[in-house]
Amino acid sequence: MPRFLPFPGMRYADATDLDAVAAPPYDVVSPDDWARLASRSEHNAILIEVPAGDAGTKYRHAADLLAAWRAEGVLVTDSVPAFYGYRMSFDDEQGQPRQTTGVIGALELSGPDEGEILPHERTTPKDKADRLELLRSTQLNTSPVWGLTPSPLTGRLQPVSKTLSTTDEDGVVHELWLITDRAQVDAISDAVAAAPITVADGHHRTEVALAYRDERRAAGDGEGPWDFVMALVVELAPEQLDVRPIHRLIDRLPADIDLPSLLGEWFEVSPTAPIDATIAGRMADSGSLALVTADGTWLMKPRPETVKAAEHDLDSSRLDVALAGIPQHGLRFQHGSDLVAAAVQKGEAQAGVLLRPATVEQIAATGRGEGRMPPKTTFFYPKPRTGLVFRPAG
Repeated sequence: MPRFLPFPGMRYADATDLDAVAAPPYDVVSPDDWARLASRSEHNAILIEVPAGDAGTKYRHAADLLAAWRAEGVLVTDSVPAFYGYRMSFDDEQGQPRQTTGVIGALELSGPDEGEILPHERTTPKDKADRLELLRSTQLNTSPVWGLTPSPLTGRLQPVSKTLSTTDEDGVVHELWLITDRAQVDAISDAVAAAPITVADGHHRTEVALAYRDERRAAGDGEGPWDFVMALVVELAPEQLDVRPIHRLIDRLPADIDLPSLLGEWFEVSPTAPIDATIAGRMADSGSLALVTADGTWLMKPRPETVKAAEHDLDSSRLDVALAGIPQHGLRFQHGSDLVAAAVQKGEAQAGVLLRPATVEQIAATGRGEGRMPPKTTFFYPKPRTGLVFRPAG
């Protein structure tokens, strides 16, 4: 089973305004987001997480910036290894207050055949060279992989009265605290090591960390910090997880295509009201996906033959069956039904398809070896903040 160990984290100096320097992880940052974050502080974490410059200079620039921040005392390394308790407080899509609480530590990497870290989704053929070059240059885990454990974990965390805190753009409160008590550290390590970890978010980062580990081993470096990756481990329990769908945007179809009629081969298609706050409820009540184009909005209930042909009992798999049978097209991924509707309204996509979320039980089933979900099926909300703690990996 995977080792999960404390590590001496690298953090911003105590007097730092965390609201000014914390950032989202790299994969949800647009160019506009980057500019806004960089304007907040010359020490914002985004300058290392997504360094400026061209392919020939930006990774060296990130490494130089990291070295300068350390020399200036902007970043300091904790004197003892620690676990880092992490809590995100937020409102869910129904407006109810929720919390996700876990532990950031160093999770031992394992390859696909070792069975200790289990992906629940297939990855897209995405270029991992960017993250690997950044890791080579900085030798730093900048943002944590999010892992799920079936072991009881939350109850092992002792109450804390003082935390480091920052609030993100969506009003989510992120809190961090150090865990160094030997008994608590051992209890956390034992709990995580009792069962394989399922990757919730960060499949590409996990694969990149594994590639870096293999490079170091091939170079004869032996065992070292590259054998681990920084991970936020959370208990695989419904009360701890807010799992949202990742929707689809479709473009590059023939201009005169009648998509609702075409998709009628795989779905029972019926008109519905425009996308608003009630759309998720309408989809759930009717057992349907939702299609939006410039001409209107439709509910799409999968036909029995579509359900049978799908690889998984998931909307993403059912839609894949239909998409395989329509003309050549472009497919992009987008979370947030309002963002899908806006993209169609602005002409940035010809159509959008809203999916219902996977359940925690379905995610747990993938951890038991029941096959990976299609790429971009789940969106775990909220996203852990980059910059509250970094982990040296070189």
